[in-house]
Amino acid sequence: MEASKIRPVGTDTRLRHGRVSLALSFFVQGVVFALVVTRIPAIQDRYGISDALLPAFLAAVPILAGAGSVLTGKIVARVRPSLVPRWAQPLLLFALLGVGVGDQLWQLALALCAFGLSGGALDASMNMLGVRLQRAYGRSIMLGFHATFSLGGIAGASLAWAGAHWDLSLLASYLPVVVVLLPAVLIASRWSTDADADSEQPDPVRTGKTEGSSVTFKALLPLCLIMTFAYIGDSTVSNWSAKYLQDILGSSDELATLPYNAYMVTTLIGRAAGDFGVRRFGPVAVVRFGAVLAAAGFAVVAMAPGPWVGILGFAILGFGLCVVVPQCFAAAGRLFPNASDAAVARLNISNYVGFLVGSPLVGALGDAWSYRGAMLVPMLMILVTLVYARSFADGSARYGGVHDRSRAADVG
Repeated sequence: MEASKIRPVGTDTRLRHGRVSLALSFFVQGVVFALVVTRIPAIQDRYGISDALLPAFLAAVPILAGAGSVLTGKIVARVRPSLVPRWAQPLLLFALLGVGVGDQLWQLALALCAFGLSGGALDASMNMLGVRLQRAYGRSIMLGFHATFSLGGIAGASLAWAGAHWDLSLLASYLPVVVVLLPAVLIASRWSTDADADSEQPDPVRTGKTEGSSVTFKALLPLCLIMTFAYIGDSTVSNWSAKYLQDILGSSDELATLPYNAYMVTTLIGRAAGDFGVRRFGPVAVVRFGAVLAAAGFAVVAMAPGPWVGILGFAILGFGLCVVVPQCFAAAGRLFPNASDAAVARLNISNYVGFLVGSPLVGALGDAWSYRGAMLVPMLMILVTLVYARSFADGSARYGGVHDRSRAADVG
């Protein structure tokens, strides 16, 4: 009898519960991240942070998140990855609350330290679990998890807008969110699964096959470059879209808030539908199409004659860029099937490198040259994805599970 027909009773239920639990984790991280980054002016006012000191605080968070990602890579070598979100999620929510409670600079520094470390640990562990679940399902589901992150970001940004609109304090804005989400993550974390018992991958020690059991930087480098460039593009939108629309395209203050919202909405839609595209056409074709579409979005933004065309460009950019990062994680899991946790942890550092580099790079180019010209730089970086698109395919990938498989390719 085939192994797929003698799977333990309840395996499918555990996988479904694990998928719901992980989706909630992505959603919560999106909510919390948006609540912090969209209220930076309010945080700056509350703690009396000068404009000169603010960049140091903003840079510290991704640096600490990178450290959290590296630490997670070492932790999961000794414990199951599903244990990490069980402490990282509550710590992230308490860090959010800490940002709203404090009134002294050292208190903010402590809260942001916890925010960065827990956020990096959660980011790495969630993608590890996503890769494992996708392997157990035997079909692409990774984009769906990142879609819930985008949905959480939209929800968090909306809550932040409401807090600013009604002039609520940071504590009044953050406390209800923590009260609602903390019990939810504590309960849902009990459903989390590593999918090890559900995977039909052969044990490399038992079989003597150790292919893909060690992560080499040379093999991972193309994916690291692609992810870095993708986050440079993403940070360009989040940090410069409003200023670009207002200062370069002559929009009103109100209209200048729309590009990021349009970008987030198309990111959500693209990720929600992206798994179907991967199952039908394969990851290489989807990533290539996304890279071309993202580059076209940047080109439209750079050449836009007015604000509405600029908004359209940012929306196109969201549709294209949204598929790249989730597929980077999925490709790392395929490339190193017996060391996917370590590969994801190392790859995740590129997230924060791109976030750190993107905003200063575009700002410096805009000041020294022009902001229209500056938009062409991340466009060219995204096109590098086409050169390394074959990195998203791996014919040696093996997946287990009795779930539906792609008719076109065995993906993610």
